Amino acid sequence: MKLSLRGRVAVVATLGLALLANAACGAVTPASTASAENGGGFTLAGYISEAVEKGEPLKIKLSYHDPSLAFAVPIRQGMERGAKEFGVDAQMIGPSGGNPADQVAELQTLINQKQIHGLAVSSASNDALKPVIAQAYDAGIPIISFNTNNPESKQMGFVGQDLVASGRSLAKELLGVLKGRTGKVVVASVDSGAGWSNDRFSGFQEGVKDSGLQIVGPVNTGNEPSAAYNTIESTMAAQKDAIALVSLDCCSFTAGAKWLQQSGNVGKIHSVGFDVQPQTVEYLKAGVVDLTISQAPAEQGYQAVKLLAEFLKNGTPIAGVDTGVLVVTPATVDDVPVEG
Repeated sequence: MKLSLRGRVAVVATLGLALLANAACGAVTPASTASAENGGGFTLAGYISEAVEKGEPLKIKLSYHDPSLAFAVPIRQGMERGAKEFGVDAQMIGPSGGNPADQVAELQTLINQKQIHGLAVSSASNDALKPVIAQAYDAGIPIISFNTNNPESKQMGFVGQDLVASGRSLAKELLGVLKGRTGKVVVASVDSGAGWSNDRFSGFQEGVKDSGLQIVGPVNTGNEPSAAYNTIESTMAAQKDAIALVSLDCCSFTAGAKWLQQSGNVGKIHSVGFDVQPQTVEYLKAGVVDLTISQAPAEQGYQAVKLLAEFLKNGTPIAGVDTGVLVVTPATVDDVPVEG
């Protein structure tokens, strides 16, 4: 019996992804797991199958939880590189300000109007996006997560850093910087209630367990630069004996570094955080902060497009991609691409 393209893709997705259940990347939730729980395998939507067979331009959307963030810039650059390489129309969408309800509404509109052939999502709130991920999957739209994982959803794969592991890595690096010193460590996040922040903080807590450090936070700074600076300033004024300022993201990190520099605390309070923004590079070179951890955002955008494009065009099974942990210090910062 000769299967149609739709049938072939459904079989490849179900059988091929079943093999991923034993993959080493723990961040991946294979489609086979989701399908077993929901009484059937993934079946590509008819309109998508027809578009593939006719060679029509394939539209892939990357829904980022807040495209206004500086971190979105390298993701978009990687996405554009992937779109050019794999011959698809890729676009970043998402709500400015990171409102999960707005992100869900935008995605539901795209799904219902059948405007997309592949979808990658990065959610500020796992609970908010879980139903819309299921909606896309059930509608026959290939759906993956990138940057922020949603492992209990119907996502077909995940592209990004293992956030819990990255938190543990940050803790390890901080302990190395402190060299046995103990005391208060203030932890900051632009969104302390977000799933990605919780995952990273839980890994950090694991990493500093039994170290003698007293963790304060995570303190929610928000994303607006001046507000984040003011929050850190007031927090550190109340924690005058803190020995370190730790950030779980790019933007509270640069706000904290600015405070260190302007308050005269460089060299007195250690600082570690995430990402390699242009400002972060400057602070590293000036010795304001000790180190940062890169999660390769451009690679996240590129790989998200690649997975979806190759699945649609060739039926290649979707596998997770762990973009890893890269520790960047003042000595190595010139060897690392700037993320922005």
